[in-house]
Amino acid sequence: MKLTTLILMSLAFAAGTRAGEMVKTPAAFAVKVRGHGKPVLLIPGLSSSGAVWDGTVAHLSEHYECHVFTLAGFAGQPRIGEPFLETVRNAMADYIRQMKLDRPIIIGHSLGGFLALWLAAKNPELPGPLVILDAVPFLPAVFNPTATAESTKPMAEQMRTGMAAGGEAFLKQSAAAVKKMVAGKENFDLVMSWAETTDPVAAADGMYDMFTTDLRLDVAAITAPVLVLGTWVAYRDNDADTETRGQVEKNFISQYARLNGVKIALADHAKHFIMLDDASWFYRQLDAFLAPER
Repeated sequence: MKLTTLILMSLAFAAGTRAGEMVKTPAAFAVKVRGHGKPVLLIPGLSSSGAVWDGTVAHLSEHYECHVFTLAGFAGQPRIGEPFLETVRNAMADYIRQMKLDRPIIIGHSLGGFLALWLAAKNPELPGPLVILDAVPFLPAVFNPTATAESTKPMAEQMRTGMAAGGEAFLKQSAAAVKKMVAGKENFDLVMSWAETTDPVAAADGMYDMFTTDLRLDVAAITAPVLVLGTWVAYRDNDADTETRGQVEKNFISQYARLNGVKIALADHAKHFIMLDDASWFYRQLDAFLAPER
């Protein structure tokens, strides 16, 4: 199959320090395109490479043209300045327009799912169906239902400062987090290889933006069909913890209350990286949802 690498500049040039001087800026993301058919955009999560979608691309590329993103600062890509996620969101909208993609399907994991929601809410005319993997419109409300974008700013700023410092502490914290998010040593090592080559400032900016941007009302503007695939396994205390599963499901329903017609399903045998931990379940959900697009 044809494999093409495209680099889209988020901002082709920015004003320099002297009048009339123009300075080239880093790209908001790198994109690899594979396959033929209806376009699909695949957006990875925090610190992840687009390679997290390799299995998904193999599954889809016979019938879909897969545009696989790796965001600035993640997994070896040069980082960009603030505002991070807003710049990426705008660049993705420009990418869809410039590539003349007709209502592409968008699949996003975690931070990538948040970006997909934000793009679809801001530019509802651009995307086709959305598939959101383990992401919500406002992450802090998962832990504190009374949280607001404003109330979380002090904590988010403190978190950003700590993460941006990088060093051994950043890698230890990343390893502890990834251990809870993915099953099996092979997948752990894979995800950690991306974290180890991620710019800590980019990761810090991404987390700050998610913690201070509340999309719970904004998602009402989304007109495309949306499938949300969540997971609860990482939160359970034992194999029969149905109360935990029920609470996680309630959290998802509450977060997406303003999104008309959203479909929500929870994986029972996967942690946060659903596409790695239980690919067969993910593909069944994906195929059923996208069947009308074939």
